[in-house]
Amino acid sequence: QVQLVESGGGLVQAGGSLRLSCAASRGTFSDYTMGWFRQAPGKEREFVAYINWSGFVTDYVDSVKGRFTISRDNAKNTVYLQMNSLKPEDTAVYYCAPDRARYMSSRNVFDYEFWGQGTQVTVSS
Repeated sequence: QVQLVESGGGLVQAGGSLRLSCAASRGTFSDYTMGWFRQAPGKEREFVAYINWSGFVTDYVDSVKGRFTISRDNAKNTVYLQMNSLKPEDTAVYYCAPDRARYMSSRNVFDYEFWGQGTQVTVSS
């Protein structure tokens, strides 16, 4: 069983920045793509970004491209999401999770497992 702990959320004004962290307990963290997803009230959980096992391949949903940056530190079993130029529509609970399969990458929420408790991001206008 993998345990994930997200942190770094908070309340910020539009245009501000936050850096989310996700610490994983999995010993083979470096073999798995890590994804960030978000869920706003009344909406389904949606893909935000992923970073593959090596850290050399990333992917973002169009709405955050150029504003968010995903990175990882395999030595610390931690993945990060730097969020700049935040907008009110970025308000959501943010979750991280590993892909179910080694050396695979996906935008599909059902391809991820072992979700953490999430961290709330609120952007005021």
